[in-house]
Amino acid sequence: MAATRASEIADFEASMSFDAPLSTSVLPRWQRKQLQQQQQQQQQAQQQLKDAADASTCSSSSSSSSSTSSAQGIAAPAVGERRDRFIPSRSSMCMSRSNYLMSKENDGGENTAPGGAGFTSAAVDGGNSGEFQKVLESNLLGHPPAAAAAPGHRVLAFRNKAPAQEEGYQNGLRVLYSQNKGSSRSSSSGAARPTRHIPSAPVRILDAPDLLDDYYLNLLSWGSNDVLAVALGQCVYLWNAKSGDITELCSLEGEQDYVSSVSWTASGTHLAVGTAGGETQFWDSSTLTMLRSMNGHSARVGALAWNEHVLTSGSRDTTAVHHDLRTQRHAVGTLRGHTQEVCGLSWSPDGSTLASGSNDNTCCLWDASVGTGRFSTAAPRFTLTEHQAAVKALAWCPFERNTLATGGGTADRCIKTWNAQTGALLNSVDTGSQVLSLLWSTTEKELLSSHGYAENQLCLWKYPSMVKTKELSGHTSRVLHMAASPDGRTVVSGAGDETLRFWDVFAPPSKSSSDGGAGGRGSAAGKMLSGGHMSVR
Repeated sequence: MAATRASEIADFEASMSFDAPLSTSVLPRWQRKQLQQQQQQQQQAQQQLKDAADASTCSSSSSSSSSTSSAQGIAAPAVGERRDRFIPSRSSMCMSRSNYLMSKENDGGENTAPGGAGFTSAAVDGGNSGEFQKVLESNLLGHPPAAAAAPGHRVLAFRNKAPAQEEGYQNGLRVLYSQNKGSSRSSSSGAARPTRHIPSAPVRILDAPDLLDDYYLNLLSWGSNDVLAVALGQCVYLWNAKSGDITELCSLEGEQDYVSSVSWTASGTHLAVGTAGGETQFWDSSTLTMLRSMNGHSARVGALAWNEHVLTSGSRDTTAVHHDLRTQRHAVGTLRGHTQEVCGLSWSPDGSTLASGSNDNTCCLWDASVGTGRFSTAAPRFTLTEHQAAVKALAWCPFERNTLATGGGTADRCIKTWNAQTGALLNSVDTGSQVLSLLWSTTEKELLSSHGYAENQLCLWKYPSMVKTKELSGHTSRVLHMAASPDGRTVVSGAGDETLRFWDVFAPPSKSSSDGGAGGRGSAAGKMLSGGHMSVR
């Protein structure tokens, strides 16, 4: 017990003594590196001893093989040398042919079958290697087997023409890459339709001096007789698109009076003229005489629209009046549904509905009592109030019944399509500028619009998606008016820059419509339009 106590005291004193040199468990870097080198040398020496022992144990078993290898000229591997074993691809080898060739070399002659027949290479592969080569060549190079087997056949032969194809032969690769060509278009729309080119420049430009720059007027009309009527100040001029002749139809006498609207009848023989004095005149274009003058408004007549023998006039006095030219008392109805100037009028193609646009930002749809010969003066069927500016541009769709397109002024800038039967808004697109006039194509589902500041352009829209497909620029002022030729292909635009520009916008009519009638006249007009710059006056 005392000894144990003494040893513990001695250990404590030794641990508390600081006279002895310090020792640490972490070796310096140079010592660690030296130890690693020594360990690597020891491992290499052990490996060499192990390889030598393995070589001595297998020397007896390799003595016979080394003698055979030396006899065949193959050097035996040195002791400790490592070599890889070659493993051939069994799938690309013909084992029966290899066995035959090895047996032939060992026997020094050709093997014979028990029956005495020669065992040749043709017998080994069954005689199919040549046939397989011919079929493979014909499939890869596109040659028929007969042509590939012909003597002197080459893949590329520059001295003679290519061999003629056999009757009924068809290149498989060509069928593969051309079978579905255009199938997506043909499956969706039948035959592939060619892309229509729309010229960006006008085909003709006419000067129109004194063409009033007034948003609320309608000073342009192209009749079915292929004569364009344009109002310039106090005069109305007729421009014949076939011959290019210009005729003055009328000239107003009052100093403050001017022509505020023009509109051809459906036959193209008579022209209606509205004046700033509130008078509506009826002219014969062939004799250049006024047949009738009709009153009914207390302010200028800025809009005119025909429905067979009935002429509807819209005025700044906020009313629209129906004039029946067959009777002495021409005023057969008055429409009172707007609070400001009526600047747009358009009858539906079937003559059952009248659309009226006004500066009060509304468009009214009116029913016509065609059966009684008198026109209704009651309230409108619908009052469309979605626009935020004046509604002047009105156009009925020729291929969709009861579909109406309207355009708003500067504060609105929208083109809206409506169902006139229900009064529902179908679509609305913001054009970015004032909409002054609208025209539908008679051959395609397209809508053309004219605009004001800042581009003063014409825009072509695809219906019903209302995607803009083309812009036509050239005018330097807002495009106030548009009118289409009888065949529907050419459109004339009148602007505040006092010019008329003719554009080939819409698709040409079909052959059946261009053989005669209005279509034929329009085609002749299109040929005459390819001219230069001249004046209407």
